[in-house]
Amino acid sequence: MAELLLILSEIIGPIFVMMLIGYVLQIKFKLDLPTLAKINIYFLAPGFIFNALYHAEWSGEVFGGVVLFFIVFVILLFIVARLFGRWLKMNKDKQTIFTNSAMFFNSGNYGVPVNDLVFQGDPYAMSIQVVALTFQNIFLFSYGIFSLRAAKKGALRAMLGYFRMPVLYGLLAGICLNIWQVELPELILIPANYIADAMIATALMTLGAQVAMIKFSSGMSTVYFSLIIRLIIGPLLALAIIYVVQLDGITAQALFIASAMPTSVNSAIIAQEYSDHSDFAAQIVLFSTLASAVTVTFVVYLARILF
Repeated sequence: MAELLLILSEIIGPIFVMMLIGYVLQIKFKLDLPTLAKINIYFLAPGFIFNALYHAEWSGEVFGGVVLFFIVFVILLFIVARLFGRWLKMNKDKQTIFTNSAMFFNSGNYGVPVNDLVFQGDPYAMSIQVVALTFQNIFLFSYGIFSLRAAKKGALRAMLGYFRMPVLYGLLAGICLNIWQVELPELILIPANYIADAMIATALMTLGAQVAMIKFSSGMSTVYFSLIIRLIIGPLLALAIIYVVQLDGITAQALFIASAMPTSVNSAIIAQEYSDHSDFAAQIVLFSTLASAVTVTFVVYLARILF
């Protein structure tokens, strides 16, 4: 119990403090959330990903293995969420949001700082989290949008949208320069470090501000089922995959912890843009984030004693 409380106070607690600051700032000053989102998406996230991958020490085999893990993981989550959605007799649009809430988890605003605190800034562990973040971004802004708007706009436009996102180019630049061992000048490295350092605080503040804008209503049973899939069944599926492929050490710990993150805030953002059930998506994000204070703490504890 003492170790659980230590994890809650030293790892999960600081994240919620930063979110609370963002929440209060939004209530008091009515921050411009679209601008904050653009700063995160077009400036901080690409810079952070570039910096992390440029300094990462890993092999192509590790990169491919982590991506394969998350592909299998997301497919299993999709199947489970679809079965629950049909059992709950949701309409097609609401079922899509329900499924997306299970597959899209907060690898950036929440997952990055958790990884940083758990592994004390270990480059290898952070590299795994960055792959999770990048995979989720690609998946969210491709299939996530496609699943909500394909009937109206078609698949091609949704797919091409991601190629306008600088996250992809930060990823490619970081990997290529790392593989080719290109020595960058301090003129580039120092600003890149500044951007990477600013990412976590700004992202968490933005998340808190976004939570402050969520509107929720009655009819919470489907939300609770979503929380069960994302926060409980998700980590259990990840644990099963880890044991099947016989992973251990930091790799197993980082993947297990990454699988336990709450539902992505961006899933609610795209739902607000493309769905008639945006309030449902926002409720899931809010309660998933709150409940994760307990579930993520427990997963971090399990990761330390199992691997």
